[in-house]
Amino acid sequence: MGIIAWIVLGAIAGFVANLIAGGNEGVLGTILLGIVGAVVGGFVAGSLLGIADITGLNGSSILVAIFGAVLVLVVWRAVGGRRGVSANRI
Repeated sequence: MGIIAWIVLGAIAGFVANLIAGGNEGVLGTILLGIVGAVVGGFVAGSLLGIADITGLNGSSILVAIFGAVLVLVVWRAVGGRRGVSANRI
């Protein structure tokens, strides 16, 4: 896949993941979330589950990328926690 296809796939996956999990990462953050999610989703689906992999801009690739993006978003929030809240409680 070319770089433009990864950006488009990332934008779609990141946008849908933000709708599912809720978020306000902004345009660039959403695209990056989707691209990282596509890589993670492709790894999980291809290597661990032995099913569809990221092969282009098609339905199965978009679903795998959305799954990966939601997974990345949930893990990111779990690890990051609620930054800034504890600093205001002094």
